[in-house]
Amino acid sequence: MQSTRTLKDRIFLVIKGLGMGAANKVPGVSGGVVAFVAGFYEEFIYSLQRVNKTALKLLLNGRFKSFYRYINGKFLSLLFLGMIVSYFSVSKILDYFIKHYELYVWSLFFGMIIGSIYYINKDFKDWNFKSIVSLIIGISLGIAISFLDPAMENDNLFFVFFCGIISVSGMTLPGFSGSFILILLGNYILLLVDSVNALYDTFSEIITGDFSFLQNEVRIRLLKVLSMFTLGSVVGLVSFSHVLSYVLKHYKSITTASIIGFIVGSLGVVWPWKKTIYKTEINGNFLLDSRGEKIITNYERFLPQLDTQTYIAIGYIILGIIVVLALERYGEYTKKAHE
Repeated sequence: MQSTRTLKDRIFLVIKGLGMGAANKVPGVSGGVVAFVAGFYEEFIYSLQRVNKTALKLLLNGRFKSFYRYINGKFLSLLFLGMIVSYFSVSKILDYFIKHYELYVWSLFFGMIIGSIYYINKDFKDWNFKSIVSLIIGISLGIAISFLDPAMENDNLFFVFFCGIISVSGMTLPGFSGSFILILLGNYILLLVDSVNALYDTFSEIITGDFSFLQNEVRIRLLKVLSMFTLGSVVGLVSFSHVLSYVLKHYKSITTASIIGFIVGSLGVVWPWKKTIYKTEINGNFLLDSRGEKIITNYERFLPQLDTQTYIAIGYIILGIIVVLALERYGEYTKKAHE
């Protein structure tokens, strides 16, 4: 697979990684949906599943080229390059747009998820009792998760490791938003904002020859938290991929129906018309994170009035659907080109 990729394919693979990285950071949106719709989900799971005992033996024996080929390294490295770049660039831009144009951003994502449901469902013909039950369970879980109340922030390293395992589910399981799960676990700000900012600040200081952060207890704590979160994410990514690879191989129709259900259920999280609920103290003052920002606890959803803003938002929903359909067309074109 990797040897037949043209330069154009490789560039688009990095762009897909950018899309996955940005989607993973937005609560309610799953990077796995991007992989599913863009047509590389099964290759992604298959490649991650190759990180096993055989790969470890190749690595320990110093057979780096064989290891790289065995795990489909070119594919994974380009995809993860896009995700890493996204984390420090596209996701920052996304933060800006969510802050200033929240309704329209959620509308665009809402439309993209509707488009994703259409895309996955249109080729799925194996509807029977088992797959319909799986669909209903998927929808129920998706809706139930969207209405749970978040826990308090917890920086215990074992819990952070667990958060890492759970958060990568959004990359491997379409419709299951890892970042929204982190909000429910109470650690979204700690793990995806504060610790990442701490890493960024540390790199900036090291480049200028400043190592004063070594005496900064708060910084060291955040770097430890980020390291444990990253370790948990890697363990979760490899573990989930092995499980999903097995179920996709042996129970493909049930798994696909469940994924469709998860994605339908996730529409409740990204419903554009909602009021953000923030954490408050007993006296009613807003609780702030380390950046001085208000801490989100959940959302209160409502039906919109038919005004100009609502019509513009509907336009963005339609645009989101068109974006997914365009991605689908591109996916079909690249498949034909490689046949």
